[in-house]
Amino acid sequence: MIFRKKVKADSDKPSLWERYLTKEIGIEFKACLYFYALLFFYCIYRICTGNTVADILHMAEMIFLAYIIGYVQVYLLWNFDEADTIGRKEVLGISICTAIYTGVSYWLKWFDRNLYVTIGFAGYIVFLFVCVYLVYKCRRRIDDKIMNSNLELFKTRNKWDE
Repeated sequence: MIFRKKVKADSDKPSLWERYLTKEIGIEFKACLYFYALLFFYCIYRICTGNTVADILHMAEMIFLAYIIGYVQVYLLWNFDEADTIGRKEVLGISICTAIYTGVSYWLKWFDRNLYVTIGFAGYIVFLFVCVYLVYKCRRRIDDKIMNSNLELFKTRNKWDE
């Protein structure tokens, strides 16, 4: 008979600090991802208008806004881009964030208040949110496969221990 140390059930549960840190890391990742996507669209716009210089102030506004939207997504809008399915709440979150990004871009003249480009930017943001949702969904599927594989390995090891 093998004696095993009894582990408290709560020890597997993440602490408040760990949950907070996980959210903050997620926000950091989102901010970087969305900033890069915003910057890409902005730079393509600048190149298409014959200007090869990007305004540093616009880039600072974009990264700042990406962080704000990251916090809004995680703490107010149900972290909609990491949802299991796209339902009403997720569509509402996408709509709100798209409206904020689009409104700020128009207000701060990222695209020289060109209405057509701003509408294109809104479509790009919606497309971006859908793509990120699909990436997270794919990642969860892969994580599930890995965890199931690890569980099977654990079960076979425990059979040998008995």
